[in-house]
Amino acid sequence: MITRYTLVASLTVAASSLMGLGPASALELAQAQQAQPSQSQPGASAPISEQKIEAFAVAYLQVDKVRQEYSAKIGAAKDESAKAKLQNEASQEMVKAVEASPNMSVEEYTTILKAAQSDPALAQKVQEKLQTSTPAQPAAPAQ
Repeated sequence: MITRYTLVASLTVAASSLMGLGPASALELAQAQQAQPSQSQPGASAPISEQKIEAFAVAYLQVDKVRQEYSAKIGAAKDESAKAKLQNEASQEMVKAVEASPNMSVEEYTTILKAAQSDPALAQKVQEKLQTSTPAQPAAPAQ
């Protein structure tokens, strides 16, 4: 269970830097603090199929919605304990968003995200999918 949240923490930080999304700095900081040194992902050099890139794009859009929602809440929180609670909730919701995405696990999501950071060609493919993808299924109703 801890490993899953550690993966999400690194996934969120990596997603924010990949997409140039800056407003989640409070969320990134808290998740980076949660992320204890972890083992590197083996097999990150394997080719990634178009289907997995598409699944990643769908999952990324869902994770980004969670990030945006919680970034605003965390920014508005008055005290550190409230911020920490919201950061934990955000991590859990991001895991759920990836797990609810078809054909994508948290581990696969993290692997693709890290690979895209070091492979400009893959990053370009991901960017293209993100620009052309819209969530294939409706997200949970807004509050």
